[in-house]
Amino acid sequence: MRICIHTDQDRGLGSLPYAHFGSAPLFILHDTETGETRIINNNDQHHSHGACHPLRGLGGQAVDAVSVGGIGGRAIDRLNEMGIRVYRSYVGNAKENLEHLKSNVLMELTPSDACGHYGHGCGN
Repeated sequence: MRICIHTDQDRGLGSLPYAHFGSAPLFILHDTETGETRIINNNDQHHSHGACHPLRGLGGQAVDAVSVGGIGGRAIDRLNEMGIRVYRSYVGNAKENLEHLKSNVLMELTPSDACGHYGHGCGN
């Protein structure tokens, strides 16, 4: 499984998740099968509000899931349409989030869980 966690740090799996997917400076890409971890720049970081293009942000990198602190409803829809599942980040670092995802502890998000909807704020 290829997992993406957004961050503003380049500390590998010790990086902390950033508060919002679309404006995160960096993405951690981790392959659970090979153990490979890479950090890439968010290629869509400076988009206008509500105009996030997740694939552009990921630079076309294929992922199966993303772990986010906050994300907009349209971005969840776009990711889901591409077969990518979206999960709420745990407050710990990337390694802890991966462990929680593997243990089915992280909550899968739907557009109704998005930032600003039904009283939900953004971030962890």
